[in-house]
Amino acid sequence: MPNRLVNLDLELLRAFVAVVETTSFTRAAALLGRTQPAVSLQIRRLEGQLRAPLIDRTGKSISLTLEGAGLLPQARRLLRVNDEIVASLGEGDLEGEVRFGAPEDIATLHLPAILAGFARSHPRITLAVTADYTANLLDQLSRGLLDLALIKREPVGPELGVRVWREPLMWVAQDAASLERQPLPLIIAPAPDIYRKRALAALQQADIPFRAAFTSPSLAGQMAALRAGLGVGVLPLAMAPRELIVIGEPLPKLADSEIALVTARGATDGPAKLLAQEVLRTLERGATGP
Repeated sequence: MPNRLVNLDLELLRAFVAVVETTSFTRAAALLGRTQPAVSLQIRRLEGQLRAPLIDRTGKSISLTLEGAGLLPQARRLLRVNDEIVASLGEGDLEGEVRFGAPEDIATLHLPAILAGFARSHPRITLAVTADYTANLLDQLSRGLLDLALIKREPVGPELGVRVWREPLMWVAQDAASLERQPLPLIIAPAPDIYRKRALAALQQADIPFRAAFTSPSLAGQMAALRAGLGVGVLPLAMAPRELIVIGEPLPKLADSEIALVTARGATDGPAKLLAQEVLRTLERGATGP
């Protein structure tokens, strides 16, 4: 008897990949513009088509079965081919402009490759990118000046955007000599930068005196001051250059910063949705990689 032929539903595969890459049915639903029960049903339908369990539902976190782990790279390949075909045909809904914002450090470290790849895949979509503080980006979103933005936020849950990853913050300096100066010389951004907020709150709670030795809104300026040995700064661990040292005690531990993607009202479809999917897919894979 010949094997049955099954035509896989790409929407079901897209839901499966989204659940794996976001490690959450809820975040996958937000990414896909669906409800959480609808995404759960899509996964059940895919498992029914393939006659195999794909996601282990016995634990609290998302984990793949053996069959699911085998399907994942093939599903990604099928979706990539599908998206490349659609992009090459230049359908009308792939034209337009996306106004995207991100804090400077995130834009510097993570976005160049993502945006360059997106521009190659969707040549008819124009990108306008703004680097600014989170407070300013949220203001621009509310005024209709941006379509979507990556922001730094407090760990508040799903109320403000879709969480991409949680970012550990570290004290860094050229060498330990900065710790011997009193009050502690800080290299920081001006308010309302969240790293500044983290640093000042931690030092005040630990009763460590400090002064602003170098204040700059530019990440490049702060890096130059750190390399010159002017004081101590705060950076995500992934951004700390090798020539700087990471400082633990006696400085207090810093609370994590959370990164989320926020979409403006009315910008949930078309070019903005395509970019949101690309940003979330790439950054969440890098942060949590299955």
